[in-house]
Amino acid sequence: MLSSLKTNNVTYLNPGTVILIGIPGLEHVQFWIGFPFFTVCLVALLGNIILLIIIPAEHSLHQPMYIFLAVLAATDIGLCAAIAPKMLAIFWFRAYSMAFDACLAQLFFIHTLQGMESGILLAMAFDRYIAICDPLRHTSILTPSILGRMIVVVVIRAVVLVGLLPILIKRLHHFRSIQIAHSYCEHMAVVKLAADDVQVNKICGLFVGFSVLGFDMVFIIISYALIFQAVFRLKQKEARLKAFNTCTAHIFVFLEFYILAFFSFFSHRLGHVVPSTHILLSTIYLLLPPALNPIVYGVKNMVIRKRVAQIFFLDHAHQ
Repeated sequence: MLSSLKTNNVTYLNPGTVILIGIPGLEHVQFWIGFPFFTVCLVALLGNIILLIIIPAEHSLHQPMYIFLAVLAATDIGLCAAIAPKMLAIFWFRAYSMAFDACLAQLFFIHTLQGMESGILLAMAFDRYIAICDPLRHTSILTPSILGRMIVVVVIRAVVLVGLLPILIKRLHHFRSIQIAHSYCEHMAVVKLAADDVQVNKICGLFVGFSVLGFDMVFIIISYALIFQAVFRLKQKEARLKAFNTCTAHIFVFLEFYILAFFSFFSHRLGHVVPSTHILLSTIYLLLPPALNPIVYGVKNMVIRKRVAQIFFLDHAHQ
């Protein structure tokens, strides 16, 4: 039983393994909780794989917004792959043990992919800003080489900043416990185990969080303030609605990502949230956007809708 794994007054020196307990307080129903999470992951993988098939194949989608969407889809697939296998192994097969270095690798990939997702959402907001505020120069500003550079910057920023977190954890040697009250390795959940001084780790975690999520959110809000200003200047109601309609999918994706992100980020530090609620919501925050993003963009875009219909219905009809 998990209770037998709990230890008192023991310090672990450079532990080789950690124990992920899943969702504290809900261990007795974790087996069943695994099924809705599995379904969400399945929807996310299927939806994002379809986007990665359709966008390169459809010439009309070779626009900045959909190139960024393809990168977002690849990021979301990576996020599901980083979280779901171990989490479901904990829920269904009681595979609680994990190598400490594997835990740090999972932590790195999860937070890096989060950072990349945030950066791509910022790039999409910039695309919408140019498309609405300076439409005549849209294609000359967002050239393929500029798009490529933006994506590379987003990736490098996430890798470099998040890379600091596991490096700083590796300098910690004494741990009060090896039992992580979580269903995946998350930075603060691992840091809280340490018996050494973790002030630098906490400061670095806050710095990374605010320099990625905080920075991106501020500039996305500024972009939309300028977009709305430009939209409301349009004299025709139809033109205003058409301009606003091009942003609705991105606004929805932006809101779902950042509201859940900041709840997860602050609940770990404020400590007033029931652990099971925090872990459930932080897991939903990581897995729900990857499932919703392809649906939101698929519903909004007629070309994607038609291609999905062809894949699922016409191919089936030919058989």
